Amino acid sequence: MESTIPIHVTAPTIVEVEGRKLKLTNLEKVLYPAAGFSKGQVVDYCVRIAPALLPHLRGRPLTMKRYPEGVDREYFFEKNAPKHRPDWVQTAPVWSEGNRRTIDYILANDLPTLVWIANLASIELHPSLSIAPEIEQPTMIVFDLDPGPPANIVQCAQVGLWVREIFEHFGLKSFPKTSGSKGLQIYVPLNTKTSYDETKPFAHALARLLEQEHPELVVSDMKKAVRTNKVLVDWSQNDEHKTTISVYSLRARERPTVSTPVRWEEVEQALKKKDAGRLVFESKDVLARVEKMGDLFEPVLTLKQKLPKLVGLSARAAEGDETAE
Repeated sequence: MESTIPIHVTAPTIVEVEGRKLKLTNLEKVLYPAAGFSKGQVVDYCVRIAPALLPHLRGRPLTMKRYPEGVDREYFFEKNAPKHRPDWVQTAPVWSEGNRRTIDYILANDLPTLVWIANLASIELHPSLSIAPEIEQPTMIVFDLDPGPPANIVQCAQVGLWVREIFEHFGLKSFPKTSGSKGLQIYVPLNTKTSYDETKPFAHALARLLEQEHPELVVSDMKKAVRTNKVLVDWSQNDEHKTTISVYSLRARERPTVSTPVRWEEVEQALKKKDAGRLVFESKDVLARVEKMGDLFEPVLTLKQKLPKLVGLSARAAEGDETAE
């Protein structure tokens, strides 16, 4: 997939991106030792995937997870925009109750900013579920399905299909993506007026409902001791102080895997074939997929859906009990 946005190299380490000059450093440094994948290749991937990625970052306060010495070395999260940032990098002030101060988050609104971020060895991009300045209003509800070994993404596929079924009961569409790590994530676009005070309790109740209906496979408790060979339905990401890995973001794994949107049919096939490899994609695979399929996650940005009331979920649970009898 070729980027539709040109980058003009004007010097060995100076590039011009949409009229902005950037100094890129250590492009030959290998950030994924097992794959021989360099920082230059990270930057190149970001440029090529930008047309699909940027709409999902635009306006959302961004937490960067930086690996300056590579994915097998120490990393750190960076929420506050670095003071040395270019003056054209946009930020959003967000009050942090925990820190008792305002944090200026970066907004990855354009390609120059994305390239600048990649040059910081910010391999993982974790945007808010909200668009600034309406930071208390999520545009979606998210479920992170995290397998406890020896369970893997195949078991997550089964749980993901159960999540889809519940939302279909309410007439809502949901969209799956790989985490790029071990699990699967389900996004339900809302894009209607709501708050975390509504989405978080709903997500928690849904996780408990799935645990009640499928105790052999599902847990809603974060404790690792109860997660062996089960899938945690992590509802806690639905919080204004938390972030989820962005669609199309690289992950800091052994190889340059990517959080990749998939079709429900692909989830069904992975479960049917019991083949975890069907839901693992590296950067080159993702570029080819977007070239062929477009952005499968595009509806998450625009589809307007209203979150059901919690009483509706209780009614769904009661209905399930009657069916079981």
